[in-house]
Amino acid sequence: MNYINAFWVGGLICVVGQILIDKTKLTPARILTSFVVAGVILGAVGLYAPLADFAGAGASVPISGFGFLMSEGMKEALKSDGALGILTGALTSAAAGITAAIFFGLLAGLITRSGDK
Repeated sequence: MNYINAFWVGGLICVVGQILIDKTKLTPARILTSFVVAGVILGAVGLYAPLADFAGAGASVPISGFGFLMSEGMKEALKSDGALGILTGALTSAAAGITAAIFFGLLAGLITRSGDK
């Protein structure tokens, strides 16, 4: 049942993004930013944590999960480090994911060959 919940919640998040691409004049970059901000806001008001517990990877893998991860890291760092945690907490909590994205992007760039289309 966990796989089914992850599938339909993650799919629903993707459907919302696709509808925004098809029906609005928003650019993909603005939609991406909106999803990150929505994850931060839903995490701040306490709505994203229950969704992530329910759907697992279906809620934590999409880009809104990245916003939630950053907001949770900031809250924890704010409790332990004070005001300095506002600046350091978000990136500390997401450092592994950011590092993996940079590494695999570099690896893909080294393996593949770019060219004009």
